[in-house]
Amino acid sequence: MKFQIKTSILKEWLNTVNHAVANITTTPILETILLKVNYWNIVLVSNNLEMAIEYIIKDGINIASEWSFAIPSKLFTSLVSLINDEEIEIELLTWNNLQIKTESEKTKIKWIDATEFPLIPTIKEETSFKVKWSILKKSIEKTIFSSAEWNIRPTLAWLYVNLKWNTIVFASTDSFRLSEFKTTVEQTEELNFTQIIPSKTAYEIRSILKDDEDVKMISWENQIGFIFWNTKVYSRLLNGKFPDYTNFFPTTYSTKSEVNRVDLIQALKKINLISKENNYSIKMSFHGQEILLETWESQIWEWEVKLVATVEWEENIIGINSTYFLEVLWVIESTHISISFESPLSPILIRPLDEEKKNSEFKHIIMPLKI
Repeated sequence: MKFQIKTSILKEWLNTVNHAVANITTTPILETILLKVNYWNIVLVSNNLEMAIEYIIKDGINIASEWSFAIPSKLFTSLVSLINDEEIEIELLTWNNLQIKTESEKTKIKWIDATEFPLIPTIKEETSFKVKWSILKKSIEKTIFSSAEWNIRPTLAWLYVNLKWNTIVFASTDSFRLSEFKTTVEQTEELNFTQIIPSKTAYEIRSILKDDEDVKMISWENQIGFIFWNTKVYSRLLNGKFPDYTNFFPTTYSTKSEVNRVDLIQALKKINLISKENNYSIKMSFHGQEILLETWESQIWEWEVKLVATVEWEENIIGINSTYFLEVLWVIESTHISISFESPLSPILIRPLDEEKKNSEFKHIIMPLKI
């Protein structure tokens, strides 16, 4: 087996397939990348048994002979990242040696028999639809931050996805907070699609997508696939059912405030320097035409910041996690937000005021802390 490839293309596909390479495992083959070298293309595959990526290269290559083999991802990626020559020649030698040659240097590393590499699932299009990359990426970014961490609450480490006719909804929760992003998509046929995607998969998908192209989402049995351009991403689906969350969002309030989002972010960043000593617990007071942010007294110091805001109906004081609050503010793009709640022990509803267009809607709730 022998082929030449442009260094820039090689670096690009390594950056893509490495998203599904296992970092630390007792099964070394999962730390490799499979290369299927054909006369007309090169297919690269990574598979950590939870997620797999297949990447096809057709341009910028010159193939002299065919073969399939696996190669250690970390070593190969590190080596290629240091190459500055425009083109790389890769040749399979005897005794499991792989020669990597450029105009100025040459090295050899060991390759692994391709038959040891785990197979990726066969596609069965039971349900599928297309969505623009920009919509998919935005939907993930608006919700993934409030999903649970995999090693802490794996049963909530996912994103809920529902497509009904031309409305797509993404939602996530870790039981302390809940996000929902709803937007319209172009659909020519009636379709009802509902799945729960592992948040780790959603995170990697968001990192891989680049251009505003159509992404085809396919669901079958316990698998889901994302197909775009020359890339296919497969993931195992989680067993379970996303909670019926729609009634969690409050529809009434006794206190409502509107405040500048950027000012609130700056205030919370300052408060966090102190609140981390108390698990980021702070107090927010709503009265008159201002919001007062306060930390609990610590051994070193305490802090309070006043912000100009509008306050409707009742004046109130709530306890809240300042880090949770910051994380939702980062995914909102509007200049102002609204904060509303029924009582100091009720869910706190946060919404953008002037960000969302008529065809999309974002809302988020955080459970309060006892003062």
